Amino acid sequence: MDNRIIVTILGVMATIVIGLGALIWVAMGDETVPAYDSDFFTNEEGPAVDSGARIEIEKLRGQIEGLGEKLELLERNFNALEARGIETAPMPGQRQGEIVRDGPNQIIDSYSQVVLIANRRNVNEGLRIASPSYLTSVFGQPREVLSDQCQSMTNERLSEQMVLETVGPIRVRMLRPAVESLRRVFNEIEATDSDLYDRINTAGSLCVRHIRGAPSSTSTHAFGLSVDLNIDGRLDTLGDGKTQLGLTILADFFRNEGWYWGAGFSREDSMHFEVGRDLVEEWVEAGLL
Repeated sequence: MDNRIIVTILGVMATIVIGLGALIWVAMGDETVPAYDSDFFTNEEGPAVDSGARIEIEKLRGQIEGLGEKLELLERNFNALEARGIETAPMPGQRQGEIVRDGPNQIIDSYSQVVLIANRRNVNEGLRIASPSYLTSVFGQPREVLSDQCQSMTNERLSEQMVLETVGPIRVRMLRPAVESLRRVFNEIEATDSDLYDRINTAGSLCVRHIRGAPSSTSTHAFGLSVDLNIDGRLDTLGDGKTQLGLTILADFFRNEGWYWGAGFSREDSMHFEVGRDLVEEWVEAGLL
């Protein structure tokens, strides 16, 4: 086989890889930062304004990995052909040594791409969690007897404030102040990243039950202060320390509103977003709950 073909193809591939690497270096700047550090991607003037840069970096990273795999495959194929003494002829309309493009480089969709959660234990730094024990001390149990299945709420104080409404791209049943807070979050997301906003889905909100496997602990979903979200309806795997890239972007907006992200739980639950304790205390003091 003509060695010039091999040299040409490998040279072009190497040039593409080097170029993509340079773009990533420029996008990330002169200092090394965690790829998904929430603090790095949150701007003081507004939440998640750099989400576009984060997505582009992930696309470039995926393209580099894909090119590396294609390069290895080409080398194996060339070696096999050369060992068999087979010469390759150009395709119709193709010059010797010219690479024919077979379509765009397809990579995993950026928003639903699964990534590691960097600095997971500190994603809620500065926020206080409204634990089930705290909520019970303030409101009482949402229901006298809890099972591991969703049931109706019998707590009159909470049920009076429970509403079922369409909020942004989803429909939820939650306490009225939580719904209004969630609406503010979604308004910010839509104004900043409408593509991501259009792909937000939910796996549920109100569910009056105890934590499955822990009968003595009430789920925060039982109080109407939590919601589970995902991208494109793809559920996150519980406890694997990973999440969808889109959820890491959403977390910036929720954090700014005072919501606690389940990615920071001892058993990671990155679909889960719940109202922080400071907000609950604010609403109770204002007579909203």
